[in-house]
Amino acid sequence: MNPLSELRDIHLPPPPPLWPPAPGWWVVSVVAIALLVLGVRFARAAWRRARPRRAAVRAIQELRSRHAGGEAADILTAELAILLRRAAMNRHPRAQVAGLTGREWLKFLDDDGHRFTDGVGACLATAPYARGSTVDLNALLTLCETWVRRNA
Repeated sequence: MNPLSELRDIHLPPPPPLWPPAPGWWVVSVVAIALLVLGVRFARAAWRRARPRRAAVRAIQELRSRHAGGEAADILTAELAILLRRAAMNRHPRAQVAGLTGREWLKFLDDDGHRFTDGVGACLATAPYARGSTVDLNALLTLCETWVRRNA
């Protein structure tokens, strides 16, 4: 007699069901959903915080197109000075920005170099009040757009 002849075939257990998942998958799914919700909230908050900056950049691009259309540079420079003041007041505390005039205002705008105090941006201190001044408006628009993109 052969003892191996009395052995029976192995019966495998049924495959595990797909539902309900193992407890580890519940933890992974809860963490993934929480991270997704936090990511969406963070992205929406960042989008809202950048809304004034996007509006200021659009306004500068509109001023650029008006300049290309032949509008007077002194009027556009005055509007640009007002727009830059609004953008600064939106980003920084009102008490810090609202009282700045002249050279102090230009020093505030200088973030890297002296392009506002000594360069093309120096006309912004007097632009809302002076008519008939000549300025390289394309360079001024580029300078202000760069400042708004970095600081506003």
